[in-house]
Amino acid sequence: MPTAVHYKEEDKKLIRRAYRKLLKSIQVEDMNPTDRANIRKAYDLAVEAHSKQRRKSGEPYILHPIEVARICAIEIGLGPTAIISALLHDVVEDTEVTLEEVRETFGDRITLIVDGLTKLDGLYNVESPQAENFKKVLRTLVEDVRVVLIKMADRVHNMRTLGAMPRHKQLKIAAETDYIYAPLAHRLGLYNIKTEFQDLIMKVKEPDTYRDITNKLQDTEQKRNRYINEFIQPLTKALQDIGYPYRITGRPKSIYSIWNKIKTKKVPFEEIYDLFAIRIILDVPMKLEKRICWMVYSIVTDVHRPIPERLKDWITTPKSNGYESLHTTVVGPKGQFVEVQIRSERMDEIAERGFAAHWKYKGISTGAQADVYDNWLDSVREILENSDSDAMEFLSDFKTNLFKEEVYVYTPKGDMKILPKGATALDFAFSIHTDIGYHCAAIKVNNKLVPMGYKLQNGDQVTITTNKNQRPNEAWLKMVVTGKARAKIRSALRENRRKQGEFGRESLERKCRNLKIDFEENVDTLVKFYQFNSRPDLYFGIASEQVNLQEIKENFQVEGNKLVPIEREKQVVEPETPVEVKRPRKYEGKPRLMINGSLDEYEYTLASCCNPVQGDDVFGYLTTHAGLKIHRTTCPNATHLMANYGYRVMKAEWVISTNTSFVAELIITGVDDGPGVIERLSRSIASDLGLNIRSFFIEGHEGYFEGKINLLVANTNQLNVAIRGLQNLEGVSSVTRLETN
Repeated sequence: MPTAVHYKEEDKKLIRRAYRKLLKSIQVEDMNPTDRANIRKAYDLAVEAHSKQRRKSGEPYILHPIEVARICAIEIGLGPTAIISALLHDVVEDTEVTLEEVRETFGDRITLIVDGLTKLDGLYNVESPQAENFKKVLRTLVEDVRVVLIKMADRVHNMRTLGAMPRHKQLKIAAETDYIYAPLAHRLGLYNIKTEFQDLIMKVKEPDTYRDITNKLQDTEQKRNRYINEFIQPLTKALQDIGYPYRITGRPKSIYSIWNKIKTKKVPFEEIYDLFAIRIILDVPMKLEKRICWMVYSIVTDVHRPIPERLKDWITTPKSNGYESLHTTVVGPKGQFVEVQIRSERMDEIAERGFAAHWKYKGISTGAQADVYDNWLDSVREILENSDSDAMEFLSDFKTNLFKEEVYVYTPKGDMKILPKGATALDFAFSIHTDIGYHCAAIKVNNKLVPMGYKLQNGDQVTITTNKNQRPNEAWLKMVVTGKARAKIRSALRENRRKQGEFGRESLERKCRNLKIDFEENVDTLVKFYQFNSRPDLYFGIASEQVNLQEIKENFQVEGNKLVPIEREKQVVEPETPVEVKRPRKYEGKPRLMINGSLDEYEYTLASCCNPVQGDDVFGYLTTHAGLKIHRTTCPNATHLMANYGYRVMKAEWVISTNTSFVAELIITGVDDGPGVIERLSRSIASDLGLNIRSFFIEGHEGYFEGKINLLVANTNQLNVAIRGLQNLEGVSSVTRLETN
């Protein structure tokens, strides 16, 4: 223990206990004496450096880097270098320790990783400081992926310990996690971490729903375990015959996936059949994996009736994040649907630990799984090549590389390409090679000519015809979805703009010579006068005839060697007699909110995208042109706004009032039994619930109806009563509040 005089005795005990727990989590065979010594040095340095700091919860700050290091070791499977870097990940950012001091003690590799984990300072004049810091972290991805993996462990611990933070800070951190970290965890194959992120995000954004599902899972746990045993029992004898060790585990689906199914399927918790999955994990040699997994599939479907359309073969064709497994859904006892996953021990480790496990097996894996991450990292490198793109563009392009759903398409020679679902024929051209994308002139899919914006389907065979005279144009940006294609098109457009700008610059230089003035001394005057952001923008404006150089004499006079704008007399316009315009009131009284702890200090409006109702969890967002907007925390736009523009987000709390009403939009579905449906709904809303209907649209389809109703309600309590009342009506199957307009 270093000379940390700032710690109390009970703190020292806590820290020593946490460090011992970390050491127990490290695989002994992964360490040599140098690694052991460096881990101790990193621990001692971090303990001393963070000795004056405490977390929001009141515990010593050093417990955070120790736990991040433990998560790296035990949950992601990283080795000593990452553990040392994790212990040091905050020392440069938060303490007096410098990068040079880290380099002197631990060398260049650990310094590179620690630097990648250190936030940028002084980001006040940028559109999004968060995006700039994301960009810095992600740039290090191709140099050393451990930077991102340690950042993932850091975010896991922060999400687990969010309880001590104020509510509005929790929402911002959850939004950032939802926007970039959860998709990145998926893309790196960190299944457990991705699932935990989704559950913890939901716990912050939808605490009541999260608690409700958690309680229901606990209440049904014994019943669920009995059913799993009943399902497994007839399988065990048959599986003995395969001759290889195996284990069977049963687990409930994540809280987030259950909630997602409740929303998308519009069914209550009690009607979700596949609440859990059975996993059969086989200890077999790698060369026999595929054959034995299919043998087990045959046994499972002999015992339990399969649902053929739910078979997913990710053994023959692994997912783009390296995931390999055979999935099927069968009908178990009592007609209940059960998902069964079949995989080897190697596949299970890759599924749980993703990228880190991939490197463990690199060199012995073959085929598609051998280079799955190399291919992805190559595509990230190509986005990073466009270093002049701003952070928001970069992040947007990078996010498209974190896709969850995929399409599998083929070249004319039969080589397979994996692209995100929704990718177009033009995306395919850029995925083959940048030059093929640049000069793409025509595209055939399955020997049929298609538009460049054609959305690819599984199994499509794509042929590209190129023309050396073809060049990207602005319209192409609307035809692609992949980050690589967008980045390359933007780069080509910028280069084309620069070349055109050279002609504009030459024209301006000639004009300055004619006027006998110095070019360098006057060009910035013209940039300001014509309201361009930069000199290149002015040059392009001249080349594209947005600026007419012949008008310079009309707008400027030459004094000495400088252009001076000519002052124009301002016309005074007599104001017209104001006409009073009566506008319909949207609310019966202004809703009152406390913004950042102040009442009636800010002007605000309720966002029309999510229609907040008094009692909803809300936040304020300061827009560029439309003032302060109040959004629901569950608004589909909330994640993007909080993750990228957190500095514009303001804390908002309702001041309860009884003389206001809000618009709430409901979607109602059910059995269409004729005109009686409308009458029942109208009577329930107007008579039984005593609410005003603002608008009502209903449409029937072959015995099924869907209605959209706008109600005026006082608060969320009244809205929830209305939803429950409508759900209890005969023939109504679901009532949900519309998330966004």
